[in-house]
Amino acid sequence: MPLPRQAVSAPGKVFLAGGYLVLDRAYTALVFGLDARIHAIIEPLPTSPGVTLSEIIVKSPQFRDASWTYGYRLALDGGGIDITQLRVDALSELHRNPFLDTTLSFVLSYVATIASPTFQPASITIFADNDYYTKPNSDEPPTNAAQQQRFFDFQVPLWEAHKTGLGSSAALVTAVTAALLVHYLPEGSFSLTNEADRKRLHNLAQAAHCAAQGKVGSGFDVASAVYGSCLYRRFSPSLLESLGTSGSPDFGARLKALVEESSHASTWNTEIKKSAVAIPKGIRLVMCDVDCGSQTPGMVKKVLAWRKENPDVANKLWSELQSCNEDLATKLKDIEEGRLSDYGALTSCIGKIRSHIREMSRLSAVPIEPPAQTHLLDACSNVPGVIGGVVPGAGGYDAIVLLIKDDEQVVSELRRLLAGWKGMKDETDGVTIGKVSVLGVREEMQGVRVENVKQYEWET
Repeated sequence: MPLPRQAVSAPGKVFLAGGYLVLDRAYTALVFGLDARIHAIIEPLPTSPGVTLSEIIVKSPQFRDASWTYGYRLALDGGGIDITQLRVDALSELHRNPFLDTTLSFVLSYVATIASPTFQPASITIFADNDYYTKPNSDEPPTNAAQQQRFFDFQVPLWEAHKTGLGSSAALVTAVTAALLVHYLPEGSFSLTNEADRKRLHNLAQAAHCAAQGKVGSGFDVASAVYGSCLYRRFSPSLLESLGTSGSPDFGARLKALVEESSHASTWNTEIKKSAVAIPKGIRLVMCDVDCGSQTPGMVKKVLAWRKENPDVANKLWSELQSCNEDLATKLKDIEEGRLSDYGALTSCIGKIRSHIREMSRLSAVPIEPPAQTHLLDACSNVPGVIGGVVPGAGGYDAIVLLIKDDEQVVSELRRLLAGWKGMKDETDGVTIGKVSVLGVREEMQGVRVENVKQYEWET
């Protein structure tokens, strides 16, 4: 019996507070999901009568030449499922997508340990909500959502598209992982509304995402893609040290133990607290894309090197920032639950966080909140209705995030300010901010979810 066509989506993310701190388990981060989602539609791959295929085809119609065909087979010695990208014809180039390769290998390897290792061929179609990438030949997204194309044709190959930093890789891995689990696991054995199953999804997506990146990150982006907005404390990197690579002997058994936490050594110590985070009614989050990117890995390495060389100063600063971040989370909850009505308390919290971040920038000689971004944030903060804002995550030049009163007039005033924005030149490194655009995203409390597949019929 053919499996049904199904759809899953996962949200993007933004760090409101906790960049750099999130790398250390002693600290937490305030992470918000965004209503920009990555969508994965999975369905059986049609075959001719009597023809047997071992293929999964993945396509992303918003980009040129974005189609990947994979063969799969059971590896020897319990090594899980081997995935091989196939060349469609002799003239076609193979453009590898490590996030797809690794996710398919990890998920199929896990499924093979608890269900049949024989998989029906499948087709997966990926759509990204428009704000994940900068639109070509467009200064601003349409202000009227009804005028905006649901899934924009970006007119470029995926590897040439300019990301806006909303966490596309983590949302992609999470959505594809969830779609494969929903599709291939026996009916009744997996549900995205079941907390234990959601935990399995989280563990599997974290493992796949880290393997695809080639390093063990903090995991906040996958946690947000699975759970939505949350207060996050990272897992111990040692959890993944003994997993090994897909195809290695007994990889399938090790992966299953890690996903299902079947031993003390494979128990995840991540802390994800959804109840600790809120955006109160009357307040919303706004993201602004700055046309001037940052080299995040290089910045992180420099900050961590400075912290290692100056532990007393750095740890004092980390602790002060943690206290400010916790205070911001508490104030947001207090407003939501009616214990506080003064938005000025939020402005004060954000101001303290920014002050500590600028001090971190100065001491580490890393442009976390560089002067050009200070100038931009200060100008935005002077717009009536803007509560405050920060340079999110690892910082740099590529984005800012603002808390504002939930009023379209405030958004319109921000657009008016930024339409003619002239960024100052940073005398330290010669960087000049280019175009600044208000993205059409806002906060999203919900994480990964099953979607009504009928909404995509006109797209596919």
